[in-house]
Amino acid sequence: MKRHDIIQAMREKPDIPVLIIGGGINGAGLYRELALQGVAACLVDKGDFMSGASAASSHMIHGGLRYLENGEFRLVKESLAERNRLLKNAPHYVQPLPTTIPLFNWSSGLIAAGFNFLGRRSKPSNRGALLIKAGLSMYDFYTRKQSVMPEHSFTSRHKSLAARPLLNKKIVCTATYYDAWISYPERLGLELILDAETAHPNCKAINYMRADRANGHTVYLTDTLSGEHLSIQPQIVVNATGAWIDFTNAALTRDTQLIGGTKGSHLIIDNDELLTALKGQMIYFENADGRVCIMFPYQGRVLAGSTDIHIKNPDEAICTPEEMAYILESIRNVFPEVRLSEQDVVFRYCGVRPLPHSKASTTGQISRDHNCEIIPATGVIKFPIYALIGGKWTTFRAFSEQVADKVLAQLGIQRQTDTYDIPIGGGLNYPVTDPDRQAWIKTRQADGNLDQTRIETLLNRYGTRSAAFIEYLQAQQDTPLEHNADYSRREIEFIATYERVSRLSDLVLRRTSLAMIGNITIPLLQELAGIIVPILDWSDDEMQVEIDRTIQLLKQHYGMKLKTEERERN
Repeated sequence: MKRHDIIQAMREKPDIPVLIIGGGINGAGLYRELALQGVAACLVDKGDFMSGASAASSHMIHGGLRYLENGEFRLVKESLAERNRLLKNAPHYVQPLPTTIPLFNWSSGLIAAGFNFLGRRSKPSNRGALLIKAGLSMYDFYTRKQSVMPEHSFTSRHKSLAARPLLNKKIVCTATYYDAWISYPERLGLELILDAETAHPNCKAINYMRADRANGHTVYLTDTLSGEHLSIQPQIVVNATGAWIDFTNAALTRDTQLIGGTKGSHLIIDNDELLTALKGQMIYFENADGRVCIMFPYQGRVLAGSTDIHIKNPDEAICTPEEMAYILESIRNVFPEVRLSEQDVVFRYCGVRPLPHSKASTTGQISRDHNCEIIPATGVIKFPIYALIGGKWTTFRAFSEQVADKVLAQLGIQRQTDTYDIPIGGGLNYPVTDPDRQAWIKTRQADGNLDQTRIETLLNRYGTRSAAFIEYLQAQQDTPLEHNADYSRREIEFIATYERVSRLSDLVLRRTSLAMIGNITIPLLQELAGIIVPILDWSDDEMQVEIDRTIQLLKQHYGMKLKTEERERN
């Protein structure tokens, strides 16, 4: 359904059971959860889907090893279970990630951990091998019945340095365990939305639709692309706007102080020496200030982060030069001999974690757990507001399930199904084993004129949803993009036609990883805009405005140094 058709449907039927404000992972997860229970929910976002904190994650799907320090055992157990479910339900985007921890002493951190365990919070301290051993043993214990991935192991200093000669020579040993990573989080979020609408065609999701105010039974919305207004009458409003929760509640006439967000910045680094030093694994380490940092291979680059800094206004969150320097210095502490400079950074990004308001002395002590705060109806607004606090990519399904049960109880509706084992998007019937994968590719190759390499690329990008891409690509003559041959014209057309693209930035930042891995040039932006012009019905002037807007966005918010020709590798 096209955007104007969705808006028209909302106008024709303004009475809805649930309005979800916020199209990040919490909102999208709940949207699918409710659709599968037969609830015709409506989802709106003032920007693009997955464009807030959900687009600024570490790309990790993990149990939260560090959360054990704060005694958040329930969250760790839930996270590990949900990690394993995502490995099963979204295997096209979520894969195991071997992780190595360089350790610089044996016993440090035990006393501080004891205080934290007893609820007497202490500042972060260096974590020694014994403390890490205890945490990893608990990791293995929580997943002992599932046996999805290998148990942890320790490696001596001598063997660790032999395997990674560029590693800091001051280590005493290394520990290795398994978590997981997600290759295209924004696409997985979009698939949740598309799955919801397949399950319940009366569900409606629309981006660039802002909730301005509320009165009585009515919420007033503004289309931020056209400026048009419309109103709807929900029985329940779910505030899933993350770091903007208090701002959204204020717009709905309810003043709250629920969020105490912290911003986390990450870098995408193009440095072959560093990439080689990682040996295909994530390095999980702590900086001098006790802050846990990460780096791992990501689509031929290195993803590294992160910071944890209080921020009041999430609209002001960007990765500053100081944060970039902090992350680069943290990497040098692990690999002091790797030649690394700011010129290696091809993309930097920042998001605000929707953490609960807290008086904790350090950001690391703030709970990473999630909860739903229910704000009852009043004489001014006649519907309750369910505010979703916290949450993360790993646990979105469990959080969505918990909130959905509250919503269903309020609506007087029985749960119809659970989502434990329901595949997401291109994870449906995804060929996991090599023989099955090759058989899947050969079948599609026999049906048309695409070669094996091209089909495999599409399978990696879109999972089994690539079957629809392949059919579309083969329906007419297709050609590679002039300025990035990894994509084709009809591939871009398909995305723009069927994946709710409204702006050029949606395409390069969230429907593809072109910007994130530093592959954007001005000629490529011009080429992409030219392809989607007839699909989005832009005039020549509107196309140029979109190109100029995207260039400014990439430079100012993501630190990209756009060139007029393809970027040369160092």
